[in-house]
Amino acid sequence: MTSIVALDIETTGLDPQKDAIIEIGAVRFSGRRIEGEWSTLINPGRPIPPYITQLTGITDQMVLQAPPIKAVLADLAQFAGDSPILGHSIAFDLSFLRRYKILAANDALDTYDLAAVLLPSAGRYNLGALAQALGVLLPATHRALDDANATRGVYLRLVEEVMSMPLHLLAEIVRLSEPLDWGGYWTFRQALRARTKEIVSAGQVRHAYHGPLFEEYGGQPPLPLKPLDPPRPLNPEEVGSILEHGGVFSRHFPNYEYRPQQVGMLHAVAEALSEGRHLLVEAGTGTGKSMAYLIPAALWAMQNNTRVVISTNTINLQDQLINKDIPDLSAALGLDLRAAVLKGRSNYLCPRRLESLRRRNPETVEEMRVLAKILVWLGTTRSGDRSELNLNGPAEREVWGRLSAEDEGCSTENCIKRTGGACPFYRARQAAQSAHLLIVNHALLLADVATGNRVLPEYQMLIIDEAHHLEDATTNALSFRVTQWDVDRLLHELGGPNSAALGWLLSATQDALRPGDYANLSHLVQTITDLAFNFDVLSRQFFLALDQFLLEQREGRPVGTYSHQERILPATRTQPAWADVEQIWDEAERSLKPLVETLATTIQSLTEILDRLEEQDEELFGTLSNLYRRFGELHDNVSAMVFKPDPEKIYWVEINPNGSRLALNAAPLHIGSLMQRYLWHEKLSVILTSATLTAAGEFDYLRGRLYAEDAYELALGSPFDYENAALLYIANDIPEPGDRYGHQRAVESGLINLCRATGGRTLALFTSYDQLKRTSQAIAPILAKDDILVYEQGEGASAHSLLESFRTTERAVLLGTRAFWEGVDVPGEALSVLVIVKLPFDVPSDPIIAARSETFEDPFNQYSLPEAILRFRQGFGRLIRTQNDRGVVAILDKRILTKRYGRLFIESLPPCTSRVGPLSQLPRQAAQWLNL
Repeated sequence: MTSIVALDIETTGLDPQKDAIIEIGAVRFSGRRIEGEWSTLINPGRPIPPYITQLTGITDQMVLQAPPIKAVLADLAQFAGDSPILGHSIAFDLSFLRRYKILAANDALDTYDLAAVLLPSAGRYNLGALAQALGVLLPATHRALDDANATRGVYLRLVEEVMSMPLHLLAEIVRLSEPLDWGGYWTFRQALRARTKEIVSAGQVRHAYHGPLFEEYGGQPPLPLKPLDPPRPLNPEEVGSILEHGGVFSRHFPNYEYRPQQVGMLHAVAEALSEGRHLLVEAGTGTGKSMAYLIPAALWAMQNNTRVVISTNTINLQDQLINKDIPDLSAALGLDLRAAVLKGRSNYLCPRRLESLRRRNPETVEEMRVLAKILVWLGTTRSGDRSELNLNGPAEREVWGRLSAEDEGCSTENCIKRTGGACPFYRARQAAQSAHLLIVNHALLLADVATGNRVLPEYQMLIIDEAHHLEDATTNALSFRVTQWDVDRLLHELGGPNSAALGWLLSATQDALRPGDYANLSHLVQTITDLAFNFDVLSRQFFLALDQFLLEQREGRPVGTYSHQERILPATRTQPAWADVEQIWDEAERSLKPLVETLATTIQSLTEILDRLEEQDEELFGTLSNLYRRFGELHDNVSAMVFKPDPEKIYWVEINPNGSRLALNAAPLHIGSLMQRYLWHEKLSVILTSATLTAAGEFDYLRGRLYAEDAYELALGSPFDYENAALLYIANDIPEPGDRYGHQRAVESGLINLCRATGGRTLALFTSYDQLKRTSQAIAPILAKDDILVYEQGEGASAHSLLESFRTTERAVLLGTRAFWEGVDVPGEALSVLVIVKLPFDVPSDPIIAARSETFEDPFNQYSLPEAILRFRQGFGRLIRTQNDRGVVAILDKRILTKRYGRLFIESLPPCTSRVGPLSQLPRQAAQWLNL
C-alpha cells in the first residue's frame, strides 16, 4: 500500500508572495498505520499578526529561536520523499512551499476536492466541519501537526466512501478526470484499481438518469386546480377557534402557547381572503405569523379548489414553511393539503445538459468537480434542486449555470422526448399547477410580474412574507450589471468556427445540411466571428475609456477603501471624458448590433433542421438562443446608458477598491408602479406581512414606496414581555460618529469592557466594514487574553458558518455589518448582548439611494429616516427570540439623544426597560441585568 504524507502549514496570511510560513506539520501514513510525524516552528522574520496568534496560539516569542524556512526544507523533502502529498485545499500549502522548489514532483491529493464530490450536500467543507461530520477527532488548537492528523483522519473516512460507491460511477469519474490535474483523481484511481476484480452486472450499468429523482417518475401528474366560481368565504371566528384555548392546535401540540396577536392576525388574513381585499400586517417577533397566515390560506385554497401563492425572501423561511409548518398544519387539521415550492429555472438540474457534458468530457477542474458532485448527488436527490448542493465560489456556480434548466429554448415536448418528462423543472411546474399552497421567492414572483404573469400558474391570492425586502428584491431582480470579464466570458462561450458554440454548430450540421446550405451557414459563422473579434477589441477600449473617465472624476487619486461609484447623469454626458466613452461605444455598437442580428438569422436557420441533428446536438439551439439573449441584453442596456437613458432607470459605473474590476450598472428608479399594475390592480387579495413594516408607528412610508394606497392595515405587538426581557442602555457621554477618532476609541474601549463583563455572548452591528475591521484589530488581541474569541464578518467565512461558530463558542463576540442586521436567530444565552454601534442610515452617495432621494421634497425625513428606522428595528429584533430570552441592547450613537429624530428610533421599539448613562457604567449594568 502506498505511503501518503498529510501536510499542513500555518502562515502569517493568505498571500504566498507576501506572507511567510510559521509552522509545518506532516504525518506519513499507510492505510490506518502512522509511519512517522514531522513538525517544526519557523521564524518568519517578521511580527505575527494578532489575529493569527489568536487563531493558532503561536506567538512572536515562540518562534524567536525557531529556524528560518530555508534551514528545514531538506529535512521536509527527505521526510516526504516521493509520496503523494495530502492536504485540505492543498494548493494553498504547496503554493508557499513550491516557491522554494520543493515537493514540485509529488502527486497532490486534496480532501476538499474529495469531500466536495462525496458529500455534495454538506453545509461546509472546511476541515473542522468535515472532521465533525465524519466523526474525526480535531483538537481546537489550529496547529499544523494536529491539522495534518485531522486531514489524515478525514481522508481515511472519505476513502471508505469512495470504496462503497457504485463501481460504474467510480469508473466514470476516473475516466472523466484522467486528463485533468485534479486533487481527487489519484484517490479515485487507486480505489478503482483496488476494485478491478469486481464484476459489473448489466443491472449496475445504468442509464444516465438514475436515482430516486428519475425512478419515482411515473403515472399521471396531479390534475390542475379548477377554482370554485364564485368562491365560498371563510368564517373568521370558526377558523380562529383552531388557535384558541382548547382548540385543535392546543390538543395536537403538547407545548402549544395561545397568543392573542396570532389569532388577531389570523382573523385579518381570513377576512382579507374572503372579502378580496389587500392587507398590510405587521406582526412582532414571536407572534407566530407564518401559522397565522398558513391556516386561513390552506382552508381557503382547499374550500375553493384554488391556490394561494406565498412569497418569501429567504431560503430558510421557504424550507421552514414546506418542511415543518405546512406538514404540522396538515397533521393537526387532518388535511389532504398539496403544497409545492417553485423556483426559477436556474435552480433545477437539466438532465439533457448534464448528459451533454458527460459526453463531451469536462475541460476544467471546476467542471470536473461539479460534474462528479452531481453524479454522486443523483443517487439521493428527489428534487434536482441546487439548494441541496454546496456550490463553492463563482466558478462552480458558473458551471452549474450551464447544467441548469435555464434554457429558454427548451419546451415541454422536447423535455418529454429526451427525458421521458423527468426534468426536475417541469416536474416542479406540474406540482405547482395542482398545489393549494405554492411557495415562491420574491425574485421569482417579480420575474413573473415583469413578464406579465407568464412564469407562475394563474393565481388571485398572494401572501408576501418578509415584505420589508420587497423593494430591494424587485430592484435586484430588474437590475443589470456587466464587467469586462462578463463580456470576455460571453465571447469565449460564443467561440469561432473551430471552438465553443459556433464550432459546435458547424460540426453538428455538417452531415445534416446540403453542401450549399452548409456553405451559407459557414459564411454566417465567419461573419459572427469577425464581428465578435472587432467587438472584443472595441469593448476593451470602451472599458479603458470608462476607467479613464472615473480617474478624471477622482482627479487622478487612487481608488480608496470603498468602491468608486459614479452616477451617469445628464451633466455627466456634457463632460469631455464622456465624449470618448460615447465615441468608442458608437464604434463597438457597429459590431455588436449586426452580431446580434446575424445570430438571430443563424438561429432561425437552425430551427429548420433541428429534427435532422444527432440527439446530443439538440442542446445547441438552447445554447445559441441563450447567447443571443445575453448579447441582446448587453447591447440594449449599455446603449441605453451611453446614448438613450430611460428616465425610469438609474445608471452608474463602479470600480472595486483595488481597481481591478470595473462594472456598468442599471437599476429601476421606482418599483411601486410595477406593483400597482401587476399586483394591486390584478390580484383579488395581496397580503404583505413582516415584523417591520412601520416606521415611527406608521405604514405611510411603505405605502408610498409600494403604491399600496388601498390596502387595509393592522399592526400587532409582540407577545414577548420586553420590559422584563430587554434592557435598552444608551451611552450619553460617547462622542458622536462625526468625531471619527473619538467615536472609534470609545467604541473599542466600550466593547472591550462590556465583553469582559459579560464573558462575550455579544453581537455588535456596524454600518461600515472599515470600522468593523478597525474595531476587530483593536479588540481581538486584548479580549483573547480573557479567552474571548472575536469573529468578524469578511474573513472568508460565510455568514452561516460565522453564526454557527459564534453559537457554539462559549465566550465569543461576533462583529457584523448589513448581513447581520436581520435573519440572525440565536436564541438563549449565546446571544445575550446586542450592540448597535451607529444608527443604520444608508450611505447617501450610493447611486440608488441618491437617485431615489431626489424624488422626495424632504429626502431625509421622507426616505433616509424611515429606511434607517426599519433597519434599526430589524437589528433590535436579533436579541429576544423566545419567551425565555433575556438580554441587553446597547446603543453607542449619541445622536439618538441629541437629534430631534432620535426619539423616533426609540419610539419604534417595543416598551423595554430603558436607561441612559455613561459608557463606563454599561458593563456593570449589563452584568447585573444578566445576573452574572
